[in-house]
Amino acid sequence: MKKTLVVLLVVAGVLLAACGTGAAPAQVATKVSEVATKAPEVVATKVSAATGGGTVKIVSSLPLTGASLTQTDTIVKSIQLKLKQIGNQVCGGKYKVVYESMDDASAALGKWDPAVETENANKAVSDKSVVAYIGTFNSGAAKLSIPILGAANLVMVSPANTYPGLTKPGKGDPKVGEPEVYYPNKIRNYTRVVAADDIQGAVAANWANSLGAKAVYILDDAELYGKGVADVFDKSAKELGMTVLGHESIDPKAADYKALMEKINTSNNGNPPDLIYVGMVVDNNAAQLLKDKVAVMGDNTKVKYMGPDGVQTQAFIDGAGKDVAEGAYATVGGVPNDKLPPVGQQYLKDYAAEYGPTNEPYAVYGYDAAGAVIKAIEDVCAAGKDPTDRAAVRDAVFAIKNFDGALGTWSFDANGDTSLSDMTGYVVKGGAYAPVGVFKAK
Repeated sequence: MKKTLVVLLVVAGVLLAACGTGAAPAQVATKVSEVATKAPEVVATKVSAATGGGTVKIVSSLPLTGASLTQTDTIVKSIQLKLKQIGNQVCGGKYKVVYESMDDASAALGKWDPAVETENANKAVSDKSVVAYIGTFNSGAAKLSIPILGAANLVMVSPANTYPGLTKPGKGDPKVGEPEVYYPNKIRNYTRVVAADDIQGAVAANWANSLGAKAVYILDDAELYGKGVADVFDKSAKELGMTVLGHESIDPKAADYKALMEKINTSNNGNPPDLIYVGMVVDNNAAQLLKDKVAVMGDNTKVKYMGPDGVQTQAFIDGAGKDVAEGAYATVGGVPNDKLPPVGQQYLKDYAAEYGPTNEPYAVYGYDAAGAVIKAIEDVCAAGKDPTDRAAVRDAVFAIKNFDGALGTWSFDANGDTSLSDMTGYVVKGGAYAPVGVFKAK
């Protein structure tokens, strides 16, 4: 009852403030949506108790405005669930855990915003109680935050970034000096619980080849993540002997892509390609791209359509329409929910009991990201050190080995990458993504 009352009061305040400033209805709706999303953790913080008096703070920075919300909302809830399970306490109750969910998107862009993400990172650094930063969702956002947080010894644990150049020597852009350019103090502060795109892009190309695709056309959204995974797919496809008919970046703000699809439709010696691969996130007009592809080339059985985890979300299917999306393929790191280990199965039950069931693939990654942070804090305490010492927490995160998480048993390596490398292929059936199989990285 108290939670409902707090939410209603905050929403009422937003509505009154919006009306007083002449805000448009759409702006009011956005603000109300943000309050509805963020209110639960505010309430949880108010009612959490600790017997000690010390406080450690965890923040997350994820796009909570735009189409990615269907994925990121489940990450936030999974973090909240993990903290609720430990009573918002660590180190034998000596420290209370406070959590703040930050939105790194803006209404102006309708997706993550470089200025907002930079502001979030600086805000976290300036708050001395913050010991861990869970994020980001977009790899382009991560490259902005990593050096800001690193200068303050603040560890970053991403549940979703997959661009290899953030961590892996020789896998990024040598012209800018990746990944070392993100760590000017020579100390790694960034980790991720999801497998990188050097695995995902290669797995997708192998899968496309096994589906009989011999001639492919590649598109990307020109962002760090989208172009990165498309480039890996491109390279892997050629190594497999597939013909890459073209590879280009789209304008995410275009009204439609019919002219582009008309061109692609005759790119294979006057015929369409066997498959179109798109490296992009759902926010960048992904649904419109698929609608125009189907309008020009017919359903996805005629010219196959495949994307990475950035489009493996219900928002993509709903935006395109379930009939249009039928038969579209996507890859995601990890295994399907029904293949998760016992810890993962218990997590799914607990999540469903608290928030209702979810099929969004990144929910479980949010849970293990929070779990890794909690373990690191507990390990710092167990070693007799101060859990408010950012460097100590950072080092404890990197020291995690054989973590028994919802994703399985995994470790971080010296670069901050997870030891998990399984990928799952999905296809849209009857308006939802259904798993096809688990692929091992070669």
